[in-house]
Amino acid sequence: MMSRSNDNSNKLNSVFYAQAYHPIQAGSIDGTDILPHDNAVYRALLCSSAGLYDPLGDPNVIGEDPYCTVFVGHLSQLTTEDTLRKGMSKYGTVKNLRLVRHIVTGASQGYAFVEFESEREMRRAYEKAHHSVIDDSEIIVDYNRQQLMPGWIPRRLGGGLGGKKESGQLRFGGRERPFRAPLRPIPLDDLKRLGIAPPPEGNYMSRFEVPSPPRRKTDYADREDRHSRRRERRSSSRDHLHDPRGSVDNNDSSRKSHSRNYSERRSSRDKYDEREDNAEKRYRDSHRHDRSYTSHDHQSDTRRSSDREQRSHKRHKHE
Repeated sequence: MMSRSNDNSNKLNSVFYAQAYHPIQAGSIDGTDILPHDNAVYRALLCSSAGLYDPLGDPNVIGEDPYCTVFVGHLSQLTTEDTLRKGMSKYGTVKNLRLVRHIVTGASQGYAFVEFESEREMRRAYEKAHHSVIDDSEIIVDYNRQQLMPGWIPRRLGGGLGGKKESGQLRFGGRERPFRAPLRPIPLDDLKRLGIAPPPEGNYMSRFEVPSPPRRKTDYADREDRHSRRRERRSSSRDHLHDPRGSVDNNDSSRKSHSRNYSERRSSRDKYDEREDNAEKRYRDSHRHDRSYTSHDHQSDTRRSSDREQRSHKRHKHE
């Protein structure tokens, strides 16, 4: 019993966000209204039921990728395209920027659409640029609900989100003003009878949590193509590493470099041997010359000594 009361208390302090747009629910603080409470909501309900608004029919949004685009609101009247681009470039590369201006006066309407190069950069700006300051004005950042939120009705037709309290046309369900937890039971039978989708009961979050923008939907074929391309890249890298031709080429190159180094070492060794042989030959020649010279001197000495002996013998004999 205590846990159930704790769950209810946590639910009362939580909020939930709209996944699809409905004018009557957007005009309700907790998404439980079944009747329009102002003329703007009634006008938006008529436009929605008659299908008078085409979110993809705006010629100004041609070329914008909704999954890479953020909505920037509460801009200062002094903010220009250059200052807005400079402020949003902190979160990624700005590919396209459209500051909405009055068709007659050209004055800024206070909101813009900024397209980034990638969805990752868009999500970074969605998380970090919210409630940042540009030209002394605290801005709000949301995803491109005009193209990504089913059933969207713009503010000029009585829909939209947010608004000023004094105008009496507050709209709920967005990031800045999410739905509060219902204080009374939701009349599901009445909503079903009127064809109004019930609020996402059970999808509650803390007020301080950041709701995730919708992701790009990909079909099975696209996922298979990406997986097949990834497998091909991995297999090609493995084949390149284990390719026998590549190994043969590597072996050939290594053998060539080894033979080249061997030939260089052999030629240097031959040159060294040749120099040693020449030095040894010169050494032998010099010693042979010395030996011949000494032998010649020895013969001359023996001849002179024999001549002296013969002369002395003759002199003694004569005496």
